[in-house]
Amino acid sequence: MAIELNERIEPKAPARSLGRRLAAWRPRGRIRPRDRMFFTEQLALLLETGSSLHAALNALKAQSKNPAMTALVGGLAADVAEGRTFSHALSRRPDVFSRTYVNLIAASEEGGYMHQVLEQLLEMDAKREAMHRTLVSALTYPAFLTLFATAVVIFVLVVVFPKFGDLFASIQDQLPATTLILMRASGFLLAHWPWLLLGLGAALAGLHAWARSAPGCERLDGLKLAVPGLRTAFARLYLVQFLRVMSLSLGNGVPILDALHAAREVVRNRRFRRFIDRVEQRVREGGGLAHAFTESPFIPPIAAQMIHTGEESGHLPKVTARLADHYETEMTRHLQTFSRMAEPVLLLVMGAVVGVIVSSLILPIFKLSAAVHY
Repeated sequence: MAIELNERIEPKAPARSLGRRLAAWRPRGRIRPRDRMFFTEQLALLLETGSSLHAALNALKAQSKNPAMTALVGGLAADVAEGRTFSHALSRRPDVFSRTYVNLIAASEEGGYMHQVLEQLLEMDAKREAMHRTLVSALTYPAFLTLFATAVVIFVLVVVFPKFGDLFASIQDQLPATTLILMRASGFLLAHWPWLLLGLGAALAGLHAWARSAPGCERLDGLKLAVPGLRTAFARLYLVQFLRVMSLSLGNGVPILDALHAAREVVRNRRFRRFIDRVEQRVREGGGLAHAFTESPFIPPIAAQMIHTGEESGHLPKVTARLADHYETEMTRHLQTFSRMAEPVLLLVMGAVVGVIVSSLILPIFKLSAAVHY
């Protein structure tokens, strides 16, 4: 590192002091993935048209509407003006720029093809966002149906059933079992709703805290790769993320150990990260990727075979890119199938619940009507 963060700042170097403060300052505001993507796209365009890096950064700083992004780009420009490499400047903001991003920029600085690498990083980010949207859209509708059904049941129990309480009291010994159960549930909700809300809030807060803890994250990561139906989708998601980073890194001259470490940072699942750790250990011992792939339950046999072919032929970046495209398509198809299957199942469940509720109301009314006519 050219300049340590805790070094003493001499009064004769105001430019260095200002640049360091700009780079270290964290303004209020959030830099989202789309802000980084826009920055990457515009910087690639400016560099391709012949602008110098410092001039391009200053232009982007002037155009930015996000205060946090303006401060970020200003800090990068100040670092470059002080003589730091662009990759070094980026590495000082790991909250925005991943290790993959930094490693590829460092490799492009040596090769002189930064704008091409920026375009590749933009494409990788775009594909990652597309995968995220696919996953969210596949799970949103089933989640909405579940919440809607729950809200309908609570509404009926709290608003509708109390209106029939006095009416059904005269034939309570003749009421169907489902009506009695729903009436008791309605009374329990009406009598204890403040405590139920408080308990629900405490349970959600506790669940959130547990999910953020190390044991909770470990458990959730394990469930993602164990629950039938979700296992395939999440395993393919992590595999695609891993392969994309490997393809982009190796294709631009990044050493394989650095590429593996960068891929590990991209994947958020701890169990899959341990698999990457085993791959890295195999490589350190002199083995290849393919041998470690054959030992993992997350890697399909055909993928391990293709990785072996890529290592033997020297076309590993191309092979990993092809595999990433293939498994991304497979993951999308799997999610669409899961969503199409979940919708009718949930609709049937909702229909059954509504049928039980309606019959629990209608049957006692029929009995009362028959008693009156008798």
